[in-house]
Amino acid sequence: MPAPKKTAAPAKAVKPVVKTAAKSVEKGIAKTPAKASEAAPAVDKSYGPKPGSKAPAFKLSDDSGKTVSLSDFKGKKVILYFYPKDSTPGCTTESCDFRDNLNRFAKSGAAVLGVSADSVDSHRRFKEKQGLNFPLLSDPDHKALDAYGVWQEKSLYGRRFMGIVRTTFVIDEEGKIARVFPKVKVGGHVDEVLAALK
Repeated sequence: MPAPKKTAAPAKAVKPVVKTAAKSVEKGIAKTPAKASEAAPAVDKSYGPKPGSKAPAFKLSDDSGKTVSLSDFKGKKVILYFYPKDSTPGCTTESCDFRDNLNRFAKSGAAVLGVSADSVDSHRRFKEKQGLNFPLLSDPDHKALDAYGVWQEKSLYGRRFMGIVRTTFVIDEEGKIARVFPKVKVGGHVDEVLAALK
């Protein structure tokens, strides 16, 4: 008598794979950007004044409304750091690192100045909240931002926009650019700048 045929087990239902990348992009959170260049703002490393050139002059209002000029620091080194926006995580960390090391900069004969396009009132609130001990300069008209070449087009997840490229300039006692730190990574940056003053 022939053996009964075995009945194949019913196949398990396979759930359809739903691609969510488009939805992630809409929310501005793409886990796997199509191109590496979309994962971080694009930066032109050739921008701005070069080491050895004269630092562009500026007159900007600080967080108290007082006018501050580069010429006010004649005969002294100046650390001029440009940052994107008050009270954002990276900018807060960077500013607090400068705050915590201000005595070390003073021993090297250097003054520290922070610059962004935020208003005087925004700077005042940011400075008070974080206990910053150096001036924050307001440049809403982009005069210094343009002169130092840090106001640029950026690209993030395929979206293009204008903004400040995080950059630090070391200006020597003669008013010349001694060192440029483009596309700054916040972690360890202050130590890099201090090392450049030795």
